[in-house]
Amino acid sequence: MENLRRPQLSGRTVVVTGGTRGVGAGIAKAFVEAGAQVVACARRPPEVPLDGVEFAPLDLRDPPAVRAFFAALPRLDVLVNNAGGGPYRLLADADAERHARVLELNLVAPLTVSLAAYEHLRRAKGAVVMIGSVSGSRPSPGSAAYGAAKAGLENLARSMAVEWAPQVRVNTLVVGMVRTELAHLHYGGEDGIEAVSRTVPLGRLATPADVGAGAVFLASDAAAYITGASLLVHGGGERPAFLDAATANKEA
Repeated sequence: MENLRRPQLSGRTVVVTGGTRGVGAGIAKAFVEAGAQVVACARRPPEVPLDGVEFAPLDLRDPPAVRAFFAALPRLDVLVNNAGGGPYRLLADADAERHARVLELNLVAPLTVSLAAYEHLRRAKGAVVMIGSVSGSRPSPGSAAYGAAKAGLENLARSMAVEWAPQVRVNTLVVGMVRTELAHLHYGGEDGIEAVSRTVPLGRLATPADVGAGAVFLASDAAAYITGASLLVHGGGERPAFLDAATANKEA
């Protein structure tokens, strides 16, 4: 029964991009708990080392460095494309080149990494987990380039799943709002976080561990027949605004 509740990945090697803090660290920890050997790659090492996680310095926007990194790996079973993000920036407040850098990190870099990892994954009959976002399927004012990149990432994963089947499974974890060490920058202090949490049907923001559990599931044998899919980890999404604006059921 325990194996049914918690997928096991003993003996498998997992690379998590951007796996040194926040959501990425939560994903890396989840794979360690599932028994995997985990390598987290990022430009800078974690401020606090993660137990059981090996750190490898890597700039994902440097394709030759990415290819050299994966060529040097003895084995790879699972790739989690987690690295990404972008600042709050209205479209008209920056030039196209600045927005393009957000697209590069969130869409081009995962493509670069996936291609570099492909031969390893094909031999291992492995899996790719893309970390997407609800921003990819809704308007994202202030983060339009990020939302566009995440929409593209989800579509890329579907095409990749078809092209690389049956040797490699590719899925997307579509993530909603997550409470990390940087949550206050997006939502304010505790009052802001609590107010935002009330807009989520489950009444709270996700934790990095919630995202990690979803990633482990998609990478495991429990999801052996799942590819080209998008798994929503968003606590039920957002309450439609019209429900609060409508007056039909409100007292006079």
